[in-house]
Amino acid sequence: MADDSRRRRAFIGSFTAAGGPGLVMAAVQPHSGALTLIAGLNGVPDPSYLALSPRGDRLYAVSETADGAVAAYRVAGDKLELAGPPVPVGASGPTHLSLHAGHVLTANYGSGSVTAVPVRADGTLGPARSGLLQHAGSGPHERRQRGPHAHQVQPDPSGRWVVSVDLGTDSVRVCTLDRGAPVVHREIALRPGSGPRHLAFHPEGSYAYVVNELTPTVTVCRWDAENGSLKPLTETPVLPGAPAGDAYPSGIAVSPDGRFVWTATRGEDVLSVFAVEGQGQGLRLTGTVPCGGHWPRALAECGGFLYAANERSGNVTWFAVDRATGLPCYDGSVDVPAASCVVLG
Repeated sequence: MADDSRRRRAFIGSFTAAGGPGLVMAAVQPHSGALTLIAGLNGVPDPSYLALSPRGDRLYAVSETADGAVAAYRVAGDKLELAGPPVPVGASGPTHLSLHAGHVLTANYGSGSVTAVPVRADGTLGPARSGLLQHAGSGPHERRQRGPHAHQVQPDPSGRWVVSVDLGTDSVRVCTLDRGAPVVHREIALRPGSGPRHLAFHPEGSYAYVVNELTPTVTVCRWDAENGSLKPLTETPVLPGAPAGDAYPSGIAVSPDGRFVWTATRGEDVLSVFAVEGQGQGLRLTGTVPCGGHWPRALAECGGFLYAANERSGNVTWFAVDRATGLPCYDGSVDVPAASCVVLG
């Protein structure tokens, strides 16, 4: 008999302020990628972004509120339970998080900062104390770039560095952790007004792709893990033509074999497909497909399937990915009101 604890799970975050159910767990059908909802938990407001521990037994979620916090959950089979009270991050609007060097790192959009929260040996969270890095700067967009807005924070493939993507300052900060506090190693400027939102690394480790929210493009960058340096190379549109209005690109994902990149664009309700060229340094837009809902906020790839969390239509859709072309083919959907993020493990 197969070990039920090893079955693949999907975890879906949502905005409770917009009617979302909080956290939702789903079983993943291995051959079709289909999701079946099996459990939910509503104990933390607006758990909009999630991160799963390497062993899959702990789940972490931001609480994207004015009094921002991060929460830890225990995962045991089909059960999901809160592991202690949420821990304040000392900043507003945490919108992304990741695990690095014994800490949960949060990107705090409202405050324009990054917080490091220690993870105890049992997977629960300790107090943040002094682990906060405040960004500074602005950009040319009068409404969206009056100050810093950290939108994502994640480790690089080597595990030596942390990169923080800031929409408000048009930059990416490369950081280290010094006694539990994020410290800037260097800041890399992207094109003014581009509004970088999320970054994804090529699996080979020498290139990174930054999806920009204020202009519908992806910036291809060379990544030097030895020196902790990011160099912008080219910028590629995510759409085949000019959008009718603001496009609001959001999520980005790279195929495990490094051959394809996908992005989501909320204003157009589409997923874009890029062929990766020249071992990573080039992207070529090959097509777009409907996302199967409205306002695709986040993407995830797993096991040859692509998943999109569609916030305003309140559903998570999945697509079988053509191995030759990278084109996603719509396969199904589950209803999750105000869905904002999906992670699989």
